[in-house]
Amino acid sequence: MRRLGRMPTGAAVVALFAGVLLAAPSWTMPLGGRVIDADTNAPIADAYVTVGETVGRTDRDGFFAIDGTGTVRARAVGYGRVAVAAVPGTAITAALPPLRPKALYASFYGIGSSRLREAMLALAEHTEINALVIDVKGDHGKIPYASAVALASEIGAQTPRTIADVDELVMRLHARGLYLIARIVVFKDRPLAIARPALAVKTRDGGVWLDREHLPWTDPFRREVWDYNIDVAVEAARHGFDEIQFDYVRFPDATGLAYAEASTQESRMAAIGGFLTEARHRLVPYNVFLSADVFGYVCWNRNDTLIGQRIEELASLLDYVSPMLYPSSFQFGIPGYRNPVAHPYEIVSLSLEQARQRTGLPATRFRPWLQAFRDYAFGRRPFGGDEIRTEISAAEAFGSDGWMLWNPRNTYSADGLAR
Repeated sequence: MRRLGRMPTGAAVVALFAGVLLAAPSWTMPLGGRVIDADTNAPIADAYVTVGETVGRTDRDGFFAIDGTGTVRARAVGYGRVAVAAVPGTAITAALPPLRPKALYASFYGIGSSRLREAMLALAEHTEINALVIDVKGDHGKIPYASAVALASEIGAQTPRTIADVDELVMRLHARGLYLIARIVVFKDRPLAIARPALAVKTRDGGVWLDREHLPWTDPFRREVWDYNIDVAVEAARHGFDEIQFDYVRFPDATGLAYAEASTQESRMAAIGGFLTEARHRLVPYNVFLSADVFGYVCWNRNDTLIGQRIEELASLLDYVSPMLYPSSFQFGIPGYRNPVAHPYEIVSLSLEQARQRTGLPATRFRPWLQAFRDYAFGRRPFGGDEIRTEISAAEAFGSDGWMLWNPRNTYSADGLAR
């Protein structure tokens, strides 16, 4: 980008951490300035800068120039996000706070349970936890708060409601210094598949297919399914979530199914990539980070794992890639380690290193999911503080942009967490 001359001092920077913007002036003119580290004042290269639906990047010295009107938003990998109210004739300084999210998962029901929610917040108060991953569209396709997306009401995705006031919740959690990630389960969607069977994955005889949990999926080739999930993501961004995280952004891991198009590796990857590209485009005005969850074996497999996920292509479309590195899910082990639950450090470390080598991306572009639940595949051994700390140590030694703990029951302990 074009480099600007010396910047005047005193540019006002307004944090967007709580999703609140200052009123912006209404003129149209080129806007320019610099994005820097809030702690060191060092320039941040390749930061995203957006004005409305226009997006640009900073140069190696942190400078940017962009055409637009009013508020300038900025974000960068490894940092938080900010919004700056432009002043005529004054260069903009956007100071981004360094940020490594260390998150707990809060399910559709968990975020609505005062007991579970307050226990998680107590851990955030007394340990290193500084982020929550919250179900905005959960494993059963339900949205926990009153949604303005018309299709959500039409298909019955609005009951029960476990969040009475999402804006109040986001404001309260941001006030406690928490980074908020909106988890959206994409193609596994019972309400949409049942209400609109034409959009469902089918069996060869034309019936609606059910997975091992007896849940139907929607067809990743169908644009109507894309649009619905992106509408949900845009609404979450408007409510102030800092990051949109897509889960089940893949084809079912089953064979012999019928889709709107022929299922080949190329077509599957094109469908998943197309969805993420469209989502990224529509989320531009909201300056949110974009991430997606992938199977742990996606870090290792050279094909698309038969589900449309290949790490090289996915990484180029996302701010963060989040492999699910649960030792219990590595049923075949990894090279040199046939019993993964006995080697949590190696599972996390070597899988992340595989992903880095294959993509050529820096370690900060990855944020793994870590196991915080009892093993279910190799003897049902407890998975407690020692194992969790070992996983965390592996992720941090690798240099990932934080980590996330998964426990489907949302019961977490301070064991293994730094205080």
